[in-house]
Amino acid sequence: MSTQRAKKSNPGVSGKRGSARSAYSKDEIREIFRRFSVQRPEPKGELEHTNAFTLLVAVALSAQATDVGVNKATKGLFAVADTPEKMLELGEEGLISYIKTIGLYRNKAKNVIAMSHKLIDEFGGEVPKTREELVSLPGVGRKTANVVMSMAFGKATIAVDTHIFRIANRTGLAPGKTPDQVEASLEKIIPPDYLFHAHHWLILHGRYVCKARKPDCPACVIADICKAAEKTSEMPAPLVPVE
Repeated sequence: MSTQRAKKSNPGVSGKRGSARSAYSKDEIREIFRRFSVQRPEPKGELEHTNAFTLLVAVALSAQATDVGVNKATKGLFAVADTPEKMLELGEEGLISYIKTIGLYRNKAKNVIAMSHKLIDEFGGEVPKTREELVSLPGVGRKTANVVMSMAFGKATIAVDTHIFRIANRTGLAPGKTPDQVEASLEKIIPPDYLFHAHHWLILHGRYVCKARKPDCPACVIADICKAAEKTSEMPAPLVPVE
């Protein structure tokens, strides 16, 4: 599907600078997230971790890698290095021996070691709870910070990964040219009572249903509401009942 066609077909996409208006009404948006909540009442992230530090490391390692691949590498790693202090004892080469199956492993190893140093030197070995402090750590961007804030500290954030960015633009739910624009739009339109779990609902929907190559529209619980320009031709599965 070309960019030009998407802009013409999807009422939510705009050529103007900044994020565009959602293609959905407030009632439609609430219904979308209500159905997600019925489908997955307690969605969980798929990166395995044991504490805030191992979560931070796992998310940092997951850039341009699959959660499955990261989990395989970190299973042994976190058994021996689940704190910044233990990570420094392991050292960069020791860390590489565990994560060399992950893409960009050398650069990621440098960042994790530098991150561990900074956590000890500036934060007493504890993972900070604010976005500003988190993004000051080596190898930690806004997306990683948002994931940690949500999963480790229970704060309602939207971490826009490739899945969420794709869904937001493909469906017209929260069109934007950058992840930051999509994040701002989603935080504005998602009903407050659904905001905490919205991050995981959207990621899981993108990973298993609204996939990049061929969206599985027959398995989609919002197929009748979705305003994507193109869909697979099969009939959708039975819908989650509308209240």
